[in-house]
Amino acid sequence: MKVSRLFLVRNGCIALVSLLSSVISLAAPHSQLTYIFDTIRKVEDSVVQANLLRGTLTGLSGAREVEAPSSWNSLRLQLSRSENDEVVKLVSQLSQIFGDRSISENALKLVLNKSAAMQDRREALAGLVAMRFKELPPKLKLLLETDLRIDAIRAYSFFDYPEAPPTLLSAYSNFNAEAKRVTVDTLASRLSYASELLGALRDGKIAKSDIPTYTARSLQNILGNSFEKVYGKVLQVGKGKDQMIAKYRERILAADFSKADIVQGRVVYQQVCGACHIMYGEGGKIGPELTGSNRANLDYFLLNVLAPSYDVPEGYRMVTVTSKDGQVFVGNVVEEDAGKVVLNMVGQKTVVAKSDIKSRETSNVSMMPEGLLNPLQDKQILDLIAYMRTDKQVPLP
Repeated sequence: MKVSRLFLVRNGCIALVSLLSSVISLAAPHSQLTYIFDTIRKVEDSVVQANLLRGTLTGLSGAREVEAPSSWNSLRLQLSRSENDEVVKLVSQLSQIFGDRSISENALKLVLNKSAAMQDRREALAGLVAMRFKELPPKLKLLLETDLRIDAIRAYSFFDYPEAPPTLLSAYSNFNAEAKRVTVDTLASRLSYASELLGALRDGKIAKSDIPTYTARSLQNILGNSFEKVYGKVLQVGKGKDQMIAKYRERILAADFSKADIVQGRVVYQQVCGACHIMYGEGGKIGPELTGSNRANLDYFLLNVLAPSYDVPEGYRMVTVTSKDGQVFVGNVVEEDAGKVVLNMVGQKTVVAKSDIKSRETSNVSMMPEGLLNPLQDKQILDLIAYMRTDKQVPLP
């Protein structure tokens, strides 16, 4: 399939990016890249060049050490002299995918440069992770006390690095709630890491309440009976849901909603729901958007919060992908083509090349933990429900 010149105008750039990502992902990339690069060479508009390059990168998402067409070197030299900074940056990112080690070495220096712009450092780190740059893991510890902490913790999951578990566990008590959650997810991403997580759970360094239900299910699959002996039995889907819903319904209906604080309810929402659901334009995209949902209905709210796996739509079922190098990804499939699978995971979107996949399993359960209200105090539940019944956003305290 060839790229039509009809798209080579600024107004067609969005369609072009989508077209390129589809074209490259549906076939061996070499011949397609040759045609695309020949097309870019004939384009003078740097905005169109940038969009062509961006579409190419999208199509190559998840790919590493791709063989570059013979025309790439001359095009790279031509575009590297562009006055458009984005074109220059995109050329470097493509060179990295084509195995240019010097780009990765410079990216590592950028990541560690405290004077550089944070967004540039974050993008450079993401590129090194995508390339599985072997010199990166020993440097991640240096980022745990910076604004790149979350990115660095996640980065460990892409490498089988023996020092990752002790490094993360030694810092765990000083992490905030988000960093602790990301640490647990990272340590649950590999058998070698999961064994260390189990030891920390046994020793009380990590609380059982810090292990989300979806992570507990994954750990049980990885570790088997040894996990259950320490953690206990993972809740069965929908077990006792009717009694649980009835209990909470009675408590809530008897409560005095005049004492509810919707501002504090938003705080509870951010802690309990915000990582996975969008409401009023904020939040994650693991579960359905809640802005226009039937959230004011108490029975609907309780069923979906206390027993989210009772009736799970196909698009929200938990999918576990295990890579050939032992990494475990748990999320919802949001995109797929002949070359890659895109997973929505808690707090991030991950592209997995199909050539890297060892196994894939789709569960009938939801990513959303069951019994989500159980750890909350009655006042917190009241505040949360009051906030869920609002029809416009309220300020944070």
